[in-house]
Amino acid sequence: MNQYSKRNSLLQIALFGGAFATTAALTLLTPLGSRAVRAQLQNSPKAIVDEVWQIVNRDYVDGSFNQVNWEATRTELLSQEYSSPEQAYAAVRVALAKLNDPYTRFLDPEQFEELTTQTSGEMSGVGMRLELNTDTQKITVVEPMENSPAKQAGLQSGDQILQIDDRPTQGMKVEEAAQLIRGKEGTEVSLRVYRSTQGEFDVTLKRARIELQAVRYNIRAEGGTNVGYIQLSEFSSHAAEQMRDAISELSDRGVDAFVLDLRGNPGGLLYASIDIARMWLDSGEIVRTVDRNGGSQDFRANRSAIAKQPLAVLVDKNSASASEILSGALKDNRRATIIGTPTFGKALVQSVHSLSDGSGLTVTIAHYYTPNGTDISQLGITPDIAIDLTNEDKRRLAANPQLRGTSDDPCYARAVASLLAQLQPNPLAIQ
Repeated sequence: MNQYSKRNSLLQIALFGGAFATTAALTLLTPLGSRAVRAQLQNSPKAIVDEVWQIVNRDYVDGSFNQVNWEATRTELLSQEYSSPEQAYAAVRVALAKLNDPYTRFLDPEQFEELTTQTSGEMSGVGMRLELNTDTQKITVVEPMENSPAKQAGLQSGDQILQIDDRPTQGMKVEEAAQLIRGKEGTEVSLRVYRSTQGEFDVTLKRARIELQAVRYNIRAEGGTNVGYIQLSEFSSHAAEQMRDAISELSDRGVDAFVLDLRGNPGGLLYASIDIARMWLDSGEIVRTVDRNGGSQDFRANRSAIAKQPLAVLVDKNSASASEILSGALKDNRRATIIGTPTFGKALVQSVHSLSDGSGLTVTIAHYYTPNGTDISQLGITPDIAIDLTNEDKRRLAANPQLRGTSDDPCYARAVASLLAQLQPNPLAIQ
């Protein structure tokens, strides 16, 4: 059991950006009412309908349910007959839509499995990143992951995937290719591969459980200063341990400052953002959550910081939820310089619940506020240094992701300039 699953359900909250937010705690409720009612609902699509109603009734952040008569909604839902789970799912979605809350939503079993895979930071597959090469129009290996079946089989960056089992990949989308390659742990997938130095060859890979890399990092020499560049793509259950490893290794290698890149990070587990904030902050509040009854919970630094060097954080409009909690904490505590554009502006907390048939539900349960008490809803975190990329810059970086975090990246270049200025000795301080 990992460190997150040991904590109580309220604290295992996740925040998934512009989409929705989740908690690692999985809750299953029994229907309300008499034994006769429960017996009637058992093994019926109505059981799911009532499970959803109960969870929203108990936990939803707005006690007025956005002026919706939630009791009448239950009567309406249970008065209908459902001949299939899909009919029940459709009715639930209609009922939830009345709340006018895009983050309180129903997930069918396939969607729920996808979500839990994302929050776990693990997947079953062969462990390689794919792209559609714009020049060759071929499905191409970007890189195999360390300790993965793909890496162990010798697959390399630049290898072209010509066939997956019996299916040619010509004209195939990257998402479709990835879906075909994924599969149940222990099963096999056969690939026809082309390598420029070797020609075509076949390889059979056994799928395994792969820990996804949420953190990537390296050292950049900038004007005689070593800058540790860390890119965090999401706050999965492995993100905090990966971040700790990155900070520790970069510090051991003597970096003078850090750039933490949260651009495009949609969020993730709340506790991951709190744990990561504590790696940078020795003291101060990180975030405060408030539920529908006005009950609040403060999360604070606990003098466990492992990095003291100057820090710059890169954000954009797609930095959301847990990204905003982390950047807001670092900004309000004056621990980092925030650089980029205003963030997404999602100040709501959701919990995720598993339902008895494998489907799931995300429910908004609280608001959150930055240490200074700021409500960032619809506003986002305002950067200390605003950088508006030109359309040409955006196209160039999108087409060449390897330029991100280099001198050809205007946000990174501005971060380095800010850090170098901080590291310059102050002549007025010399007595």
